Parts: sequence; structure tokens; C-alpha cells
Amino acid sequence: MEYLNAFWVGGLICVIGQILIDRTKLTPARVLTGFVVAGVILGAIGVYGPLADFAGEGACVPISGFGYLMSEGVKEALSSDGALGILTGGITSAAAGIGAAIIFALIAALLSKPGDKF
Repeated sequence: MEYLNAFWVGGLICVIGQILIDRTKLTPARVLTGFVVAGVILGAIGVYGPLADFAGEGACVPISGFGYLMSEGVKEALSSDGALGILTGGITSAAAGIGAAIIFALIAALLSKPGDKF
């Protein structure tokens, strides 16, 4: 049942993003940014945590999960480090994902054929 919940919740998040791209004049970059901000806001008010517990990686893998991860990192760092945690908590909690994104982007850049798009 965990896999089914992860599948339908993650799929629903992706469907919402696709509908926003298809039916509005929002660019994919704005939708992406909106999902990150929504993850932060929903994590801050305590809504995204129960969703992540219910859906597991179905709620944590989409980009809104990245925003939730950052908000949780800020909460933890704020309680342990004080006001400095506001600046360091989000990056510290998301460091592994950011590092992996940089490494895989580098590998993709090295393996792909460069060229200008006109």
C-alpha cells in the first residue's frame, strides 16, 4: 500500500504542475519556483509533514518536497543554533540533494553534445 500511496500522491503533484503549465501562462520555471515555495509554506504550517508521512517518497521526491526539506532544516537549525539557523538550516538539510544535482549535471554536460540552439 505504501507504493500505491507514493505513486498516486507523487502523480497528483506532477499532474497539478502539468495543468499549471498547460492551462496558464506560467512558465515551467515559475511553476517550479511556486512548487518550492508551496513546499516551504505547507511545511511551515504543518500540512506537508503528514502528507510526507502518508505518501513517503511520493511527496518527498517532487520539487515541493525540496521546499519541505528546507523548511524542516530551518526549523531544526533555528531550535539548535538560534537566529543563525535561519540562514544555514535549509542549505544544510538539502546539501546532499544539491550536491547530487551538481554532480549529475556535470556528468550530463560531459556526456552530451554541446551546441547552440537558435
